Parts: sequence; C-alpha cells; structure tokens
Amino acid sequence: MMARALIGGCLLAVVILRPDGAVAQSASYQDQNANTGNDLFRPPANLFQMMYDYKTAPGSGSAPGTTRDVTTETLNLRMDHSLDLAPMWILALRADLPLVAKNPITSDNPNGDYVGGVGDTDVQAVIIHNLDLRWTVGFGARLITPTGGDTLGSGKWQIMPAGGFRYALWEISPSSYFEPVIRYDVSFAGDPTKRNISNLQFAPTLNVGLPDRWFLTFYPSPDIRINYGDPITGQTGRLFLPFDVRVGRQFSNNIAVSFEFGVPIIKDYPVYNLKTQVRLNVTY
Repeated sequence: MMARALIGGCLLAVVILRPDGAVAQSASYQDQNANTGNDLFRPPANLFQMMYDYKTAPGSGSAPGTTRDVTTETLNLRMDHSLDLAPMWILALRADLPLVAKNPITSDNPNGDYVGGVGDTDVQAVIIHNLDLRWTVGFGARLITPTGGDTLGSGKWQIMPAGGFRYALWEISPSSYFEPVIRYDVSFAGDPTKRNISNLQFAPTLNVGLPDRWFLTFYPSPDIRINYGDPITGQTGRLFLPFDVRVGRQFSNNIAVSFEFGVPIIKDYPVYNLKTQVRLNVTY
C-alpha cells in the first residue's frame, strides 16, 4: 500500500507491503491543516509564537515569615526551526525571549512595585525519530540562561533534559494524539545565594481534534511537578498537580490561536495559584 508520513511539514512517500494487501488509514492523518504548531513531535519547518502568560504564585511578604501573592505577566517571543537530518529523523530548534513584569518584594524592591524587563532566555534542541505512521519518539535538552537577574529570573543557569513519545489517535480524528513528555529541570551554576533548582516535570498531553479546525488539549504544558530542590515560598510537600487545559482554533493553514487555563488540584509545591495563557502561532 502507499502511505504518507508527515515529517516537519514535508510529505514523504513511503511504500509499505502488507500481507493482506489492505490499505492503512493514513490519508486523513496526513492532513497538514491539522498542524497548529503546538505538537512537539510534529514540528512545522518554521514557527513564530507570541504568548501572553498571566500567573499568580505565593511570594515572600513584607514581614519575615509572611507570604503574599506575586503576579507575573510574561510576553514570550518564540522562534522554532526544523531540519531534516535523514529519512524519518528531524532536529527541532527553539529559542525564547521572555519579556517579564512582576511585583515581588525583594531587598531591591521592598514595596513590591511592578518591575519589568527581560527574563531568563533559553534555547532548546530536540531530536525526533518517526518510527512509523503512528509512533514517534524524541529527546533533547533546553538551556536556560540567567538573563533575568535576581528579580525577573532565577539567578541560575539551568539544563533541562527531556524525552517522550507520540501516538496518533486516528480513531478520534486526524489531528488527535497522545504525547506524554517528561523533563528534569536542574540548576548547575549562577548566583550561589539563590535556591538550587531540581524538579521533575511531566505532561501527559492528550490533544483532541474537533470539527471546523478547533482543538482541545488536556495537560499541554509540563506543569505536573515534583520538587527535589530547595523549597520555595509556601511549600509544604513535593507535589504540584494542576488541572490544565487548552482550547484553540486554526484559522488558516498558517495561523492558530489558543487559550490555556491552569489551576492547582494539589499544590504542596506551589508552582502557581492561577495560570492563563494566550498563544498566537504562525507557521511558515
């Protein structure tokens, strides 16, 4: 039979012989219009993303031992580029420039006023291997640099190795898939007075393609976390388990808009009290 494999936005013709001579259900799966730019293991050739993130989380209060909610607003500018290394192999590159405004109480900001500037920038590389039409695996790492300083960033250099797989769910719809990703964020240098970072992050992503180019994604971000590093403000245990969902629509072959909402279920390790994100993805 003749099947098509979608790799980084390009269609490769692959001939596969089956004993029964039946035709596999692959044509609908290969609908390029289903690629919204959110799929880690089906990257477009190029992506520009503009994301606005609003988040509240516990922070230090004005008096020792007290806490207060700290609001962080981020406008993140992201660029992705994918390279075909060999048949069925892709290298996906990513860079992020976060522009941050937040109101923590620190020695430099005792009144908790809003301060803004560039946050911690990062670069990422992921190797992707398409095993067949349904299965894809990938692994890589992200390097986070302490460009945000002590107020707008962590003050630490961080490395974040990651891995996962993708399983196409054609039975639901052409653009549906299950894509669990696990990564580990660990600091290795930087300001010695800042807390050491060491936490496991997990996203059991389930994307459901809906009619008229709508999509619904459960756990699109790796917000399930277990902290093994230094405790943060308000921490009583290691686990953070949120409810995290994203809904969006692809308005054309190249433009998709989505809204994400997250609230804690278990916040012994309080990553956030509330998270909302709006994304504009432009693929080309």
